[in-house]
Amino acid sequence: MTHIDKSKFEKLPSETLKRDVIVRPSQTYWQDAWRRLKMNKLAMAGLIILVVLSLLAIFAPMFSSFSYEEQNITATNVAPNSQYWFGTDDFGRDLWTRVWWGTRISLFVGLAAAAIDLVIGVIYGGISGYYGGKVDTIMQRFIEVIIAIPMLIIAILLIVTLGAGMGTIILAYALVGWTQMARLVRGQMLSLKENEFVLAAQTLGASTWRIITRHLVPNALGIIVIQITFAVPGAIFFESFLSFIGVGIKVPMASLGTLLTDGAANIRLFPHRLIFPAIVFSLILLSFNLLGDGLRDALDPKMRK
Repeated sequence: MTHIDKSKFEKLPSETLKRDVIVRPSQTYWQDAWRRLKMNKLAMAGLIILVVLSLLAIFAPMFSSFSYEEQNITATNVAPNSQYWFGTDDFGRDLWTRVWWGTRISLFVGLAAAAIDLVIGVIYGGISGYYGGKVDTIMQRFIEVIIAIPMLIIAILLIVTLGAGMGTIILAYALVGWTQMARLVRGQMLSLKENEFVLAAQTLGASTWRIITRHLVPNALGIIVIQITFAVPGAIFFESFLSFIGVGIKVPMASLGTLLTDGAANIRLFPHRLIFPAIVFSLILLSFNLLGDGLRDALDPKMRK
């Protein structure tokens, strides 16, 4: 047996051994993103406000003693008081109920339109970016044609054809809104498809659909989630704008756009009719923007500390 000379070895200090100690528990990508999102006070404030507004939109009309269309001609344009917390309108309808009912409608329109954008945009952008070449060129030219048509013109044409309503507004926004999602997903696909895990999946015989849905799209979820947080307020603003110009939600159903329209027409005599819907509308848009900015920072690996 060969003799080992102990002089050739050096005893390491205890500080060297401590360098290999894990200083914090191992976390997944989404756990780390959630940790960084919680550190962003503005983003968390936006998330909390959205949760509170959503709960009020769902439950406040249920526990109100008035319905959103109930009229009381003996209590028209009443200022806020203990019975009518937000006051009433020209027909004596309770604005507290109508504001939260309108918030429910606006949030539903925004979330439904964003969901359609998500499905169409991810599938279209994923196929375009994965195949590339002529397929990508043709698909991108089609997107450019759609973008060239103003969304307002599409909405008015649909409203004239199908009639005003919540479904028509969602369809009008979805016909154009998905293009931005598709472009973002396409850019991610062009970058991700060159990675080794895609080549490995192709070597193992994975289908194109499986590669896109199980390998490429999950790695692009960060940018997809961020785009959704900006698509929802965009759809809400679009619905409110259509209702503001009189081609949106049908009366007597309320939305934030219709309430803002009624309030703007009576701002001098009855300012409470504009103030409360405007505050809720502004809080929704501000909260989504704050949350979107926070998610953009939290989901960016370069921001990791």
